[in-house]
Amino acid sequence: MALADDVATWIRTTVHDAKAEGVVIGLSGGIDSAVAAALAQRALPGHVLCAILPCESNPLDAELAHLVASTFHIETVELDLAAPYQAFMALLPDGPPTVKANIKPRLRMIALYYLAASRKYLVCGASNRSELSIGYFTKHGDGAADLLPIGNFLKFEVRQLAKDLRIPQRIVDRVPTAGLWPGQTDEVDMGMSYGQLDTALRALDHKDFTAVPGPAIARVRQMMQVSAHKRALAPIFRPRPRAGGPPPLPTP
Repeated sequence: MALADDVATWIRTTVHDAKAEGVVIGLSGGIDSAVAAALAQRALPGHVLCAILPCESNPLDAELAHLVASTFHIETVELDLAAPYQAFMALLPDGPPTVKANIKPRLRMIALYYLAASRKYLVCGASNRSELSIGYFTKHGDGAADLLPIGNFLKFEVRQLAKDLRIPQRIVDRVPTAGLWPGQTDEVDMGMSYGQLDTALRALDHKDFTAVPGPAIARVRQMMQVSAHKRALAPIFRPRPRAGGPPPLPTP
């Protein structure tokens, strides 16, 4: 449990340095948010709020989210976002299903930041390194957070942490899904398994491609390249220096 203790210490330090009083986590019923919540409770017992935010979701999501909260004795709040989602979509022109689906994590993030601000908490994200590396998250949705305690761990490492933390087996065994539409799964969306993705990312880390097919490496590199904007602040135009220096300031 040394790693879990190290992460918990980091969470506690990060929150205290920000002069915050705790964290809010969106609990989805998946392994990543379960691990993040367990680590946060380990760091800040009694100062963690888990928000369960169904939005036309599979009822199993909320059921497993409540299981995590009860297992680790974490306070919860449940807010059904279906009505505001439907009302917002009624205002917008029709668009592709994936574009519509991305509204859901952005609505959830609005709720999380509201809850966090009302308590002087930070928003704790649950993205792992596998997903962050290839941009498998919604920009300004589940990708938005004040701290990312598992953001440097590949999916297989998150699974090991889940075992160490004794995350309920039902959650560990669940097929990874963002729950954006019925039947949606992460691995189908990515076009590869988490095992294949983690192997490719490790190969890129160590520049050892002997055990990884070339097309898999090429695909992961492409996903990393096209999603780079998701992991960076928006670029800012910088004017070229002018001869004679900057223009004078206006007279007050």
